Amino acid sequence: MLSRPAFATPSTQIWNPSTDIQAFGTTHLGIDNYFTFIWPKDGGYAFPTDVGLTYGALPGLEIGIDSFTPSSYQYTFNVKYGIPEWDIYPAFAVGEFNFGFNRDSEGRTADQNIAYAVLAKTFGLGRLTAGYYSGNELVLRNADDEKANTGFILTWDKMITDKIWACLDYASGYSAYGSFFSGMSYSFAQNTSIIFGYGTFNMHQNTGDGFDPVMTTQVDINI
Repeated sequence: MLSRPAFATPSTQIWNPSTDIQAFGTTHLGIDNYFTFIWPKDGGYAFPTDVGLTYGALPGLEIGIDSFTPSSYQYTFNVKYGIPEWDIYPAFAVGEFNFGFNRDSEGRTADQNIAYAVLAKTFGLGRLTAGYYSGNELVLRNADDEKANTGFILTWDKMITDKIWACLDYASGYSAYGSFFSGMSYSFAQNTSIIFGYGTFNMHQNTGDGFDPVMTTQVDINI
């Protein structure tokens, strides 16, 4: 009943899309892993490794493609348009991720096709992001196989130092997408950083179904 998470990631926080946009003419390489600390014989698992490229196609517009290995998914895509913060006005972004041409055994789309809109504003204690998402109701289902394809996004993030960044990242809903992640990143160089995070899934917290908590490591390189 549950769709294994596989995400074509736009510029993100830890889990959710952010209002950040890849700079015009630059490319971002991301390598994301999600895994449990449970032995396989006890039900432990790892999601497919997500290797993605995001490109700043125009000022304010980014596009991307991701592959997942090993996985029955082939490729998925993402696109986002955003406007940065200005004076008293918040940043704004709209987009869609994890859309493509993957099909299930009955020939129906197997992609999550998540469209979203988010606003973000920076204050003294950090940046707050809030928004809404809606995805494919055939894929985003709860433990009772009912559609659970919509929800809200709420994120706090902040640069602690010029190298350390912290984030709390939440998506509502009881599908494979609804979750809460927390973590930090460290910048090894101006264009290279790695995120270490921990995530729980709302469905598992609520009913015991769905996915166990996971650790995540995400390598980000701007080219």
